[in-house]
Amino acid sequence: MTIQSGMSQSDSYILMLYEPEGGMQIPIFIGASEAQNIMLAKESVHTRRPMTHELMMNLMDGYGLSLKSVSIDRVSEGIFYATLHTTDGFNDKLFDSRTTDAITLALLSDCPIMVEESVIEETGVRTESGEWRVEGAESLEELEEELKRCEEKEEYERAAEIQKKIEELRNNEE
Repeated sequence: MTIQSGMSQSDSYILMLYEPEGGMQIPIFIGASEAQNIMLAKESVHTRRPMTHELMMNLMDGYGLSLKSVSIDRVSEGIFYATLHTTDGFNDKLFDSRTTDAITLALLSDCPIMVEESVIEETGVRTESGEWRVEGAESLEELEEELKRCEEKEEYERAAEIQKKIEELRNNEE
């Protein structure tokens, strides 16, 4: 999964989900706050106060519910629809959810994100390289300095993007 700035508007982002076996990518256009929430969860960035999704996870834990998986069930007029699959250990319960909220909760609980075949068929894009990522030629030192600045300013979305670039550079050095 990656998030990129949108091409048409400054406050739009594209969440790109990757199908692990078929080489398909599912682009979902999302807003800035949704992108920030997903990036914070994906990079395990902790804020001083709980974000709404962390509160939701705390409430679920408090009431004995755990998130088993999320599913992106359908798409209509460009809007994706998702379901939370939960259990209390005895009973399974399904909850309707915005797709971005479901993905954020899945990242926080480390559970699978499933996409219905019909959604993949309707919205999936096949690429030759299988990659879709932010381009950049910053040095490791510059990225680490920028990461510190972003953390001090509490710019968590940008900090998560920079942390990902740092990890990619370190992995390429090995």
